[in-house]
Amino acid sequence: MLRSVFRLSRVCVRSPRCPLLPVPLLRPPVAQCSGLLAVTRGYSSQSPGSNRVVVVGVPNPIIWFRTKIYFFLIRTYLDRDFSVEEFTDGAKQAFSFVSRLLSQCKFDALENLVSSEILRELSEKCSVLSDNYRKALAAESDEIMYSFPGDVAIHYDDDGRKFVRILMRFWYLSHADIPDEEIDGTKVFQVVMGNENTKDSKRVLTANYEFLREFTQGVKPDWIITRIEHSKLLE
Repeated sequence: MLRSVFRLSRVCVRSPRCPLLPVPLLRPPVAQCSGLLAVTRGYSSQSPGSNRVVVVGVPNPIIWFRTKIYFFLIRTYLDRDFSVEEFTDGAKQAFSFVSRLLSQCKFDALENLVSSEILRELSEKCSVLSDNYRKALAAESDEIMYSFPGDVAIHYDDDGRKFVRILMRFWYLSHADIPDEEIDGTKVFQVVMGNENTKDSKRVLTANYEFLREFTQGVKPDWIITRIEHSKLLE
């Protein structure tokens, strides 16, 4: 059994006994995405013409530029060692790990990875999901096709504590057997591999995970997930 807390700023694993960070009361609106990006990935060299997948999703230029400014402010005023690349890699690891635990309904193992408020909501929603829907929640690390920060915000509370919130968007492949009409975008993103007589049921699903860290001096640099969305699976 893995027992981990992700210290995303250093992409390493810690004991799950550290305390939860407080969740800020204010949450800005989620930025919307637009645009088109073609991302290719190989699967089998033995099947000619069967090794390409297209993933859609690029933030609009305004959102992209705003996130760059926030990352600059984080490095300049909060943590000079902060690395966007290391955070993104750590966020992908956390997304894969947490999503697999969710699909298995192992909520006790998520107590120090996900905020208690969100964890209660997730346990209620996951308990009524069908087996196929729960399977669709799981994202293996090598099946994550694309990810990027969809929104970044810096918060200060009344006591002067500093918080950073980063919303990460993920596109990942899933074998789950879900009707096309059930999930937005599955007809657009459906993956066909092999010849026309042999089709793989993989499809690309989307998820949004929000990460929070307190940057107050003297506080441990630990991140916690304060928001989880999986297309229409967890509505």
